[in-house]
Amino acid sequence: MKIISKYFSKAELLLWSLSVSFIITSFCIFDRESYPTLIASLIGVTSLIFNAKGNPFGQALMVVFSLLYGIISYRFSYYGEMFTYLGMTMPMAVFALIAWLKNPYKGNKAEVKVNSIGKTEQILMLFLTIVVTVVFYFILKHFDTANIIPSTISVTTSFMAVYLTFRRCPTFALAYAANDIVLIVLWILASRMDMRNISVVVCFIVFLLNDVYGYISWQRMKKRQSI
Repeated sequence: MKIISKYFSKAELLLWSLSVSFIITSFCIFDRESYPTLIASLIGVTSLIFNAKGNPFGQALMVVFSLLYGIISYRFSYYGEMFTYLGMTMPMAVFALIAWLKNPYKGNKAEVKVNSIGKTEQILMLFLTIVVTVVFYFILKHFDTANIIPSTISVTTSFMAVYLTFRRCPTFALAYAANDIVLIVLWILASRMDMRNISVVVCFIVFLLNDVYGYISWQRMKKRQSI
């Protein structure tokens, strides 16, 4: 506990504690049955606080979260989410983990070296994003995916997020924040059929707040590392 209190700031510990409290409270109020969802949510929000510090352990937790979330999405015929997290986010989290471990800041393996991409790579990323989005749209359409438009948009934001994470760019957190907004919409729609899904909505609202903080934290890291 002493090590944790020294590693995280008081604000970060407060953010994580409140996030966990909101997730558990919403689960107890609206669900009380889907424990895999609860476990996935807790693992996910914990990965975000480590990601905000640029710690590779956050990517390791993201691999576990992606697996659990893919299974949860399958239950609600959100094949876009299932394919995205199992076929893209989880493998990319593995690659990001390797990339972060290979690029520590001044030998500190608990903090990755912040990177940036040029205009040429940004154009390449946008081109790849369009291709992935179009391909996934037809895949999702083939499987009669529920709420196909927001599901497709989720693929778009997820791909940008995992690409930027792999490249160690601070804007990855903003891409994940955009993805969180899409997922909030998706699970609100699911909540109309099953009130238990409100706990998932709360989960992604919490994720959104953590991703916004993650972007702020990475901007600070970038400034500090450039000195």
